[in-house]
Amino acid sequence: MEIKQETIDFIALHANDDVRLLALQANKQHAIDIAFALNQIAGRQKARQKIPSWAATEGIVYPPHLNMEQCSSEATARYKAAIVRAAPCTTMADLTGGLGVDFSFMARECDKAFYVEQNTDLCQLAAHNLPLLGLNNVVVENTEAEEFLKRCGQLDVLFADPARRDNHGGRTYGIADCTPDLLGLMPVMTDKARRIVAKLSPMLDWQKAVADIHAAAKGKARVQTVHIVAVANECKELLLDISTQPLTVKEKPATHPTTLAEEERPFTAPCCIVCVNLLPDGTMEQFVSEAMPKATSTEKKQAGRTCSFDNLSEAVFLYEPNAAIMKAGCFDQLTEVFGILPISANSHLFVSSDFIGNFPGRSFRINSVSSLNKRDLRTALSGLSQANITVRNFPLSVAELRKRLRLKDGGSVYIFATTAANNNHLLLICEKNNSR
Repeated sequence: MEIKQETIDFIALHANDDVRLLALQANKQHAIDIAFALNQIAGRQKARQKIPSWAATEGIVYPPHLNMEQCSSEATARYKAAIVRAAPCTTMADLTGGLGVDFSFMARECDKAFYVEQNTDLCQLAAHNLPLLGLNNVVVENTEAEEFLKRCGQLDVLFADPARRDNHGGRTYGIADCTPDLLGLMPVMTDKARRIVAKLSPMLDWQKAVADIHAAAKGKARVQTVHIVAVANECKELLLDISTQPLTVKEKPATHPTTLAEEERPFTAPCCIVCVNLLPDGTMEQFVSEAMPKATSTEKKQAGRTCSFDNLSEAVFLYEPNAAIMKAGCFDQLTEVFGILPISANSHLFVSSDFIGNFPGRSFRINSVSSLNKRDLRTALSGLSQANITVRNFPLSVAELRKRLRLKDGGSVYIFATTAANNNHLLLICEKNNSR
């Protein structure tokens, strides 16, 4: 990929400039490719936040804005690399290479890696960028996933991140509606690889996604782990780690049905749910549920141990699970592990009398509890002019409640509006716990 020196110098000179202003001021008579230069400046500025190791590498060429918006962040790419690293991997292929961010980190975990992408322009970028990132073990394949699978040999890992846009640019979420069709390819993928890692939309119901994958695999694979990944408490990815290998005796759970024929057992075990929230400081919150949670059984189990209005006022600390746990729905497991009580089966807020320092989410100290009675509100909100408001299982929206309470946004007070197990509507007035 040849770039004129004048264009390279222009990019370096204006690396930190406002691209919009630069577009108006740039002299188009210069011997530079203005459109390309502006795209590179904008791309690198975006990469500083999203893919810092790429931004720190001289010579990287960035794609158009849409590709930069859609590509993975470095934090989530490193997490996927850790998934690949969890088992021996000599060869892998990324069937949906794209910009190559995920691939550039996963490829480091194996001896040989295939970058597969049907878009010629993205393939040219990958061929230019990957060696600059120190990856000399890669093969760039400008072809469709289906064609690559027809002629490739056995691999340890196949990775796929199906495109979630249709031919008209509209968003799609169903697995079968994405490109390539992961469900349609599942039979051949299970024949080609020991493991398949699928990146899906966080909008999907993960339990249905697991069921769809199992149905498409026709007994030749099982989802061994579901990873729900949030970044800064925003759900970003649903990752399915799919194994085509039979369970070993050690792996088979004690509760595994013994009535099944031996050859039928390997692909019927419940999967493990890993909820991860990647934090800005480089650390992460992680919660692991060893069994597949079922909403109906969770509600039944929680029904007998929720807080009543009377003893809720005795609670000292309030806990709000992070976005990954909220998506997973493994609330019963959360109560068992941390010894906390749900305010109600549908509130997804929890309380305890003792502080739990390693809770995966936000924690607050409860200062008071109020009903919506005018007298109670007058006492609870006395002297308060602003607060951060959250509603959970509550009949009013944040905007409606804020208007009713006549409170501005912000400040150090946090109000959680919810419904208790006895159907009473409550306001929990809290302050953020500084012990974390």
